[in-house]
Amino acid sequence: MKSIERLVAEELLKIKAVFLSPNEPFTWASGIKSPIYCDNRLTMSYPAVRKAIAKGLAEKIKLNYPDVEVIAGTATAGIAHAAWVADILDLPMVYIRSKAKDHGKGNQIEGQITPGQKMVVIEDLISTGGSVLEACQAAKREGAEVLGVAAIFTYELPKGTANFEASQIPLVTLTNYSTLLETALEAAYIQKEDLTLLNRWKQDPENWLK
Repeated sequence: MKSIERLVAEELLKIKAVFLSPNEPFTWASGIKSPIYCDNRLTMSYPAVRKAIAKGLAEKIKLNYPDVEVIAGTATAGIAHAAWVADILDLPMVYIRSKAKDHGKGNQIEGQITPGQKMVVIEDLISTGGSVLEACQAAKREGAEVLGVAAIFTYELPKGTANFEASQIPLVTLTNYSTLLETALEAAYIQKEDLTLLNRWKQDPENWLK
């Protein structure tokens, strides 16, 4: 029986939510040149895939954060997944904006939370972790007790690992960069000689081409 890590990696490759291009890298919004581009928003368009992801996230949350009382999604990519997971777990759901609204009540969290409510924040993917950790801080400011983060995929970048360790917020993911490379190699999506560049990027994403 395949692990959830392998199953999700296969599905992300199959629906082309992940592209690996070591010889013609993509440019991220941050300016970083990357041999991988991941768009987990595509999973919403594939019912079987999104159901598998929601079920996997729900199981990870039950195992790692059994005291959870509310599910939060990051705006915008985490919202749909948070809603599906909250439905499976029969829990309240909220979502967290990247910044507070500049009108109305000035909410940063949409939905109802109560002081001390135990929250898990759902994100679609983790690179440096900056945006989801900011969302966690926003939730804490509004009184939530953040138990941790659950995400579909992590690039396993050293900076992301360091940021989560510094914040002391636990992270669980359904799959990761290492599993994705193994799966892609077995499916002949990449060649063995590509692995050197792909692994070099993970270790040093700003200087891997030098």
